[in-house]
Parts: sequence; C-alpha cells; structure tokens
Amino acid sequence: MPRVQLRPYVPADAAPLRRLFVETVHAVNRRDYTPEQLAAWAPAKHDAAAWQRSFDGRFAVVAEIDGRLAGFADLERPDHVGRLYVGKDAQRLGVARRLYAALEAEARARGVRVLTVDASITALPFFERMGFGHPREQRVERRGVALTNYAVSKPLSDA
Repeated sequence: MPRVQLRPYVPADAAPLRRLFVETVHAVNRRDYTPEQLAAWAPAKHDAAAWQRSFDGRFAVVAEIDGRLAGFADLERPDHVGRLYVGKDAQRLGVARRLYAALEAEARARGVRVLTVDASITALPFFERMGFGHPREQRVERRGVALTNYAVSKPLSDA
C-alpha cells in the first residue's frame, strides 16, 4: 500500500485541487448522478478566485502519495465537514480515511460534540463506515439542477 502523507493546505494548492475535484466528481460520482448533475456540481468553467477564497478560514488538509496530490478535505465550520475528495487514481488506498481522521482530530481539538456532513450518494457508505448515522435525504440545487445528498452526523462523545 502506498504511503499517504498529509500536509496543510497552502494557497498554491487551489488550482491543482480544483482539477482534482472536477476529475473526481466526473469520474467517481458518475455511477450515482446524471451527466447534467455532474456538470452542475463540478463545472469545467469556474471562478478561480472564488475557489481559492473558499478555503479561507477553513481547516484544510491535502493528501499526497509520492509527492503527487491524492486528495483534500476541509472543515467548513468546526462541526461540519465541507469537502472530502480523493483523486480518481487514488481511490481505495486509505486516502479518505487519513483525511477524515485529520478532520475528526481537529474537530475534537476544538471541542466539537457532534460532527456533521452532507454526503453525496457516492460518499454515504464511506461516512457510515466512519461512524456517521441517521441519514436524512435532502435535495440541493447547484446551478439550477437538483441533486440528492444525505445529512449525517457523528457524536464525538469524548470531545
């Protein structure tokens, strides 16, 4: 198994992480979402400055395997996972587990008692394996297109 290394996000990561995000959504999530939904969720054209600003004030970590970007994750708020994406070529290598562990550790350090996430259909089984439960189906709109995801939560009882 390759060695996954985590490091803090830096602003120079924004553009390559955007590419990883778009590639991941279109390759990995295509089994659960239509092409129209994927295009609305992760359009090829975007506002690069807005994407970079989306990391401002967040706890964000980047995963690398052999010096190459493999994924990233962030806490949108101390108690809510904003994003967790693993590159299409780094699936099933333990990257998501490592990224999630870093987010949970940070949430615990901040005294969070319940961690939440809005998980895609594709990501829901992963978050359930991480101990999240009580999925509540919800519809969200991206660029005028409805997508299904699930609000789930995990008690961090010893936080």
